[in-house]
Amino acid sequence: MSIKLTDRQQQILDLIREAVINTGFPPTRAEIAQTLGFKSANAAEDHLRALARKGVIELTAGASRGIRLTEAAADFYGDTNIDPERVRSHSPDHSTPTPLPGMGQILLPLVGRVAAGFPILATENIEKEMHIDANMFTQTPDYLLKVKGLSMRDIGILDGDLLAVKKTNVARNGQIVVARIDDEVTVKRLNQQGSHIELLPENADFDPIVVTADQEFSIEGIALGLIRSTPLQ
Repeated sequence: MSIKLTDRQQQILDLIREAVINTGFPPTRAEIAQTLGFKSANAAEDHLRALARKGVIELTAGASRGIRLTEAAADFYGDTNIDPERVRSHSPDHSTPTPLPGMGQILLPLVGRVAAGFPILATENIEKEMHIDANMFTQTPDYLLKVKGLSMRDIGILDGDLLAVKKTNVARNGQIVVARIDDEVTVKRLNQQGSHIELLPENADFDPIVVTADQEFSIEGIALGLIRSTPLQ
């Protein structure tokens, strides 16, 4: 039996197909809503669920781009531009997919607790992907890091905040850095005088970390700014 779509459902399916063909990624609910003039992403969600019931897409809960075109969608269009196995809800190498025109957003991996022995952007460390405004920071960050603890409290970096980080292995003295000491990753202010390296907290309850010669040390990135995950009290 042929698939019957409403005009709006057809419009959304066309939008998904176009995004997949042009970028390799499906759009987010927010992108669909903004492109088609919906008041909220919830309106887009209702139409997506209807399309899922008709078998032309599959939805993945909790994924920002969790929309997958099915073989039924390929059959519906009668062409070979859609490869259902190629469509993915997120990039396996965490590269940033091209956003739909006019969206002005970028998709960043959110790093939670860093597992010992794994690179900071290893799949094991990625909790999810998040959209942020591309103009929020003066430089484009490479990832968001969930802050643990209160060692940087006095400059407003609190437990649970999301730190926007530019990936680099060099930093200037005095910058807020994401540093790795052996298998531990920490956020501190860099204080380097020649070969002497200290990582300074911004909370008097915490002691500076002095990097010793027998420790493996590297800079993982520099902080560009902050996204507060909870409202100020």
